[in-house]
Formats: sequence, C-alpha cells, structure tokens
Amino acid sequence: MFRRIGNAVVRHPVWTIVAWLIAAVAIVATAPSLPSNSDESSFLPKSYESIKAADLQERAFPSAFTPSAIALYQRTDGGKLTAADKQDIARITSELGKKHIDQVQKVVPGQPSKDGRYDLTLVQMDSKNAGQPKQADAAKVLREDVKDLAKGTNLDVKLGGSAAQVLDQQDSSQRGQALIGIGTFLIILVTLLIIFRAPILAILPLVLIGLVSAVANGLIAYATKLFDLQANSSISSILIVVLFGVGTDYFLFLMFRYRERLRAGDEPKQAMVNAVDRVGEAIASAAGAVIIAFLALVLSTLGFLKQMGPALAIAVAATLVAGLTLIPAVVSLIGPKVFWPSKSWQREPENARFAALGRGVQRRPALTAAVSGLVLVALSLGTLGFNATFDLAAGSMPKTKESMVVQDEMQKAYSAGAAAPTDVYLSSTDGKPLDEAAFDAYARKLGAVDGVASARMTQVNKAGTTADFTVTLKYEASTDKAIDVVGEVRDVAHSDAPDGTEAVVGGMSSIYKDIKTAVNHDYRTVFPVAALLIMVILGLLLRSVVAPWYLMASVGLGFGATLGATVWIFQEGQGHSGLMFMLPVIMYLFVVAIGTDYNILMIARLREEAREGREPREAAGMALRHAGPTVAAAGFILAATFATMMLAGNALLTEMGFAVSFGIAVAAFVMAMFFTPSLTALIGHAAWWPGHGDRAREAPAGAGSPDAGSVPGQNRDTVAPDPSGRRG
Repeated sequence: MFRRIGNAVVRHPVWTIVAWLIAAVAIVATAPSLPSNSDESSFLPKSYESIKAADLQERAFPSAFTPSAIALYQRTDGGKLTAADKQDIARITSELGKKHIDQVQKVVPGQPSKDGRYDLTLVQMDSKNAGQPKQADAAKVLREDVKDLAKGTNLDVKLGGSAAQVLDQQDSSQRGQALIGIGTFLIILVTLLIIFRAPILAILPLVLIGLVSAVANGLIAYATKLFDLQANSSISSILIVVLFGVGTDYFLFLMFRYRERLRAGDEPKQAMVNAVDRVGEAIASAAGAVIIAFLALVLSTLGFLKQMGPALAIAVAATLVAGLTLIPAVVSLIGPKVFWPSKSWQREPENARFAALGRGVQRRPALTAAVSGLVLVALSLGTLGFNATFDLAAGSMPKTKESMVVQDEMQKAYSAGAAAPTDVYLSSTDGKPLDEAAFDAYARKLGAVDGVASARMTQVNKAGTTADFTVTLKYEASTDKAIDVVGEVRDVAHSDAPDGTEAVVGGMSSIYKDIKTAVNHDYRTVFPVAALLIMVILGLLLRSVVAPWYLMASVGLGFGATLGATVWIFQEGQGHSGLMFMLPVIMYLFVVAIGTDYNILMIARLREEAREGREPREAAGMALRHAGPTVAAAGFILAATFATMMLAGNALLTEMGFAVSFGIAVAAFVMAMFFTPSLTALIGHAAWWPGHGDRAREAPAGAGSPDAGSVPGQNRDTVAPDPSGRRG
C-alpha cells in the first residue's frame, strides 16, 4: 500500500501539492470559528449534583443575583475607606449601572470588609453566556469604565470575577500562543540546521506543517460544531506544539530514509518512492498509536477532555496524511538539492557514539536494563505525593493578572470562600410550599459543619417550593479543604433535609468536587482503554504477543517517572499546592502514545537486524547504533517543542510543558535507547512469539536491486517491519 502511495505522489507531485492547496483554501475559508468556553461547570455531564443545582437555580430563581464581575475598591494609600471614599464608590456603582453595557443585567453595591479597607460593586451578567467571549468583551468595557469613573478620587479599583477571568485568560492565551509559536519555530529551525546543515530542509517542514496546521484547525472547528463539543483556549496552544512537534518527527523519519536510499544509489525519485514504502508503515503505526490514545479521551466525562481528544486526533491524522503525500511530493520535486549546500548526505556517517552505546547494550544487557529500570522506578516514587488542584482559571493565567489579584485580595479581606459561596437548594418533593419554620434549624445544621464560616437562608421562590441557603466556607473554593468541606455539607444537606424535601448543593466548590470525581472516573477508564488499544496496534505491527506487554510496561514506567519528577519539581521544589487536575490524563496519553512511537522505531530496527542473521544481543547493539540517531533527533525536537509551553507563563501550560517534554525525553533517551533494546536482547527469540518474525530468512530473488534492504551495518534509521519478510 505504501509503495503505491509513494508511486502516485512522486509521479504526480504538482497535482498532489495543488490538491493540498485547494483543500486548505476551501477548509479555512468555510470553517466556522472555534468557540471557547472557560466555564468549568460546562465541562460536566448533567447527572452531576452541581449541574443539577445550577439547573434548579435557573428554574427556581431566574432573576437571582449571581455576580459575574466584581469591582474591588481600596484607598491608594492602603488605609481605611473614608466617608468621601464611600460616596465615590456609591457614585461609581450608580453611574456604571446607567451605562447599560451589553450582557450586564444589574449593578449593585456589595458589602464592605470587616476591617473597613475594602468595598465592592457587584455586576450580574446573562448566565446563559457564562464563560463565553461575549462576557469577556463586557468585562473589558467594565474594566475601562470603572477605572475612568475612579479617576480624580483616592480609590484604586480592580475588576475581578468570572467574566474578568475569561478576559484575562484570553489575553494570557494569546500571549502564550505567540511565545509558544515563536519558540517552537526557532527550536525546529535551529535543530534541523544542525542535523542536516541545509537551509531548505530546515525551513521546509515549518512551511509545510504551517499549511497542515491551517487545515487541521479548520477540520477541528467543523468537528467541534458538528458534535457540539466544548472548546477551551488552552487547546490552541497544545495544538501548535502537537502539529509542529509530531509533524517534524514524521518529516525526520522520511528524510533519514530518503537520504539513506540516495546513499544506496537509488535514482532520486525512486529513492523517495522507496522511502515512503519502507518508512510508511512505521509512521502510520506510530501515528495510529497516538490517534487511538487521543480518541480514548472521548470516554472522558469532562467536556474539556472530550473535545481535546478528537481535536488532537484530527491534528495527528492530518499530519500523517501530509507526511505520506505532501512532504514526499515537495521533496521529490526539489530532489537532492534539498540537502544543499551540505555534502554530508552523500556519505555514510560512522555514528561512533551510538556505536559505542550499542556495544555497551550488546555486552551488558542485564546491567543496562537494571540501571535504566531503577532510574525509572526511583523517579516514579514521586507519584506518591501527587495532589490535584481544580481551579482551571487560576491555572491558565499568571497570578499577576488583575482578576487573580482581585481573587487573592478578596480572600484576605473577606472570608476566603466569600468570593464563591456554596448554595444549598432545598425543594419540596410533593410540590407543596415548604415549612418555613424548619429553615432556621436547617441553616444551623449546615453552619455547624466544620469548615463553614456561615450559613443562612437567603431567598425562597415565588411558589414557596424551593429555598436557597447560602453557605460561606472558610476556605477558597478550589482548595482541597473547601472540596472536602463541601462533601460534608452535601452529607448534612441530604441527611438532615426535613421530611418531604430534598436538597442539592451547588457553587464552585461543588463543581470542583464533581470534577474531581469525574477525573477519578477517567483515570479508571481512559488509561486502561488507551493502553489496551495501543497494545493491539503493537501486536499487529510486530506479529507478537510477548513484545507488546513489556513495551507497554516500559512506557508505563516512563509515565510514572514523568509524573514523579513533575511532583518533585513543582510541588516539593516550587511549593505548589498541587498539579492541575487533568495533567496526569494528558501526560499519560502523550507519554504513552509518543513514547510508543520511539519504541516502535527501535524495536522495528532491532527485528530487521535479527532478520539479517544476528543473535538477539548483537541485533540490539546494531539497532541502537543505526536507529539511535533518528530517535535522538526526533526525541530532542519533540521534547524541546513541548518545553516551549513553559513560556506561556501560567501554571497549566508550564506544568504540562515540563511534564510532556520530560516524558518524551525519558521515552527517547532511556526507554527506546536502553530499556527496550536491552530487555529484548535478554528475552531473546521469545520476544517475537508466536510469529518468530526475527528469524533469519533467505533473501528473495532481486534482493540485490536498488530497493533491497540495506546491507548489515548500513544506516537504516527508521525501518518498518515488513510483513512478507522480504528486505526489499
């Protein structure tokens, strides 16, 4: 199949390129805009209690006041607010309400702090658009207007709240994407220049993957609209890295093979056909593992991850198609001039360092496996200290953003939970009005829960069938303590509800508790499904039942080592209270899927060396000697591109960037280089049971043709296993 693809593309390179350009223009021109939602509650299914509470609030209290934006006032000298200051605050609040800003429904005064140094203006917006760009636009206008109204006074005013957080997230995301894009571009450009010393080869993948990126983003927007998926601004930053990182990997696999075939004496166009033929299966299998791992996220209960899975799968699929069609077409048009001005492509490098590493693995496979395995196990011990945090807003922007400053100052000035109180909605089960005589006793029971600062009944709906009890916690809504306390509040709310009533608990802490439950569900579902499907791909590729088990075990150790190192650096080293809640899921998928890519390349090369008649240990040494440079180059570029996410300046992308780049480095430079080949050497022929695909076979007639497999010792960096057993 891959030979037919190569022949078709090389025979019609211009038509292939034109087809890509037409498809790109059509998709980009007609694709809908990619929506963005930063409302955490929208990521949960309707069955969760916090979502039931939100729906009940909409029905029972459609005009209930829930602030979407909060203006926080304090004196510029930090002192207590004077009578004149309070008059200014009242004037600003009144004038702000008269402006009739889009999305703004009410503007009312808030409560001053107990120490008299802070006061608030509360702004209610249309709840149907919570987390949407419309409210970010409204927050931008509010922020400008409230600061203008405060000019000439002794007041310093800042705008916070959920709408302001959406605005700040957008700004942070745009800045982060720009930094990530520039960093990724420079890393790929410089690294490819060092590897090939050819400017065309350094620039070419950036141009081609840029085209693929436009196509992929359009397809993702179509899929998001078609399947009514949720989107988040962080996905765009991840997509940049996935497209350019993975795309460069596939470009490298193909170019190493193309260069090898030219060295073997192939005519340039035939060299590209042979390159696609021989490396196509390895690229397709590697991409298949990544796509399946990403699609496993569809099983997640969180809308954010449900959308991320198909989006990343579409991006990798588009990159795979480009790697087998667009890149070969363009390179076949340019020919060997693509390597200009370097002459090094014409001669076989000695790879002395990788040859020495290969000899080390060949002589001492048990020691190599033990040392590399112990390193992974030691790093994995850090997972015991893992703790999750659930505040997506705080994690996706720097603490210096205005909305985050407001959140921190409100925690100090008021009860830590005042900015996001918990609501207990008590409803009658028979449709009759509630007994108001029981309200005080019920509020006292809620207030008696350890960790609750206050609890009181605040409103009853017109029918008298639902009452809202506002419960203020002592802790900020996203903290572990608040999540634990809201669990106890739920227990009391349910068990002590008066006869004939039922209670549901809403608010941000309740949402975070449900997110925690959902993530734990995903750990138990997504992880094993992704691992099982990747093992199936490995089994089909290698025609072995044994090898997939220890390959997945090694990748599992790599995941543990990565998570452990991330915990030690960010929780222990930098004092973070925890890591972002979705990090282990995302890290697992990237590290497992992409780590498997490098294992596929190394094990495929090892099998081919065995088919040349070498014993398992010698085959492992030769595989490392010849496939090592490709794995090292691809691993370095991909790890470095993911590391650019740390430039975004927020906790989520910093933690993700470090974790995934570290995991890829472990996958390339520990697992694929040492752990996997040494284990395969130790297990020997049994690793290929029941297929015995490593046995030496007689070369078929024509094996000496230009398309024949390379002779022993030739550099065949990325070799795909051949189901027929032929070497040509």
